[in-house]
Amino acid sequence: MVILGIDIGGTGIKASLVETSTGNLISDRYRIPAPDDTSPHKILARIHEVVKHFNWSGPIGVALPEPVRNGVVMSTYNIDPSWLDADASTLFEEITGCPVTVVNDADAAGIAEIRFGEGRNHDGLVFVLTIGTGIGSALFMNGVLVPNTELGHIEINGISAHVRASERTRIEEGLKRSKWVKRLELVLTTYEKLFHPDLFIISGSLSKKADKTFPYINIKTPLVPARFLNNAGIVGAALCAEDQHNKIPA
Repeated sequence: MVILGIDIGGTGIKASLVETSTGNLISDRYRIPAPDDTSPHKILARIHEVVKHFNWSGPIGVALPEPVRNGVVMSTYNIDPSWLDADASTLFEEITGCPVTVVNDADAAGIAEIRFGEGRNHDGLVFVLTIGTGIGSALFMNGVLVPNTELGHIEINGISAHVRASERTRIEEGLKRSKWVKRLELVLTTYEKLFHPDLFIISGSLSKKADKTFPYINIKTPLVPARFLNNAGIVGAALCAEDQHNKIPA
């Protein structure tokens, strides 16, 4: 099945057609800037632009940087507060004319990695982190998702993980990578102490720079970049849309 996957990030909205039997992108990835104003009508306009670009009329999966339950946005740490309690799935369906499944972006990335990537057939607790504009988390126990964990908001010495160690923080504070890596190491060791994971998988923009970062992180848990790199959210959103499509009676 081919599904349009869309990942709404802090700086950009990325999309591609995904072959859901493999997780492979089968079109060029299309990217447009995320609006500074993330209120619903601004995001909806960008999603309409993406769907029009692909001339798409089938199922769509959307990864949103907030906790989502049954298509409803449950908090607004990263987008405009007017999204709180909004039925995002219905709003996206109205603007696109297509069936739309909405999922948390880190959960989407994790689903892609568990089904076709570095977490495939991996027993135990797999901890997927999206590290870019912020830090998102997805936890899987023996392949089963614990949804909407949002562990980037855990405070470490009074500072949340995503404020302490996101790529945005590194850039905004002008940190040398060697100093920033130690901040990230502190975050990962804190997660180790709290959850004792069997594997860390890193997605988001950091995954593209693993060779410059991972060798300098000293932790006990195996640490690997996502197979799908920064496209994991696109792939996972499409997989969730397929799952939802298959639940609907013909």
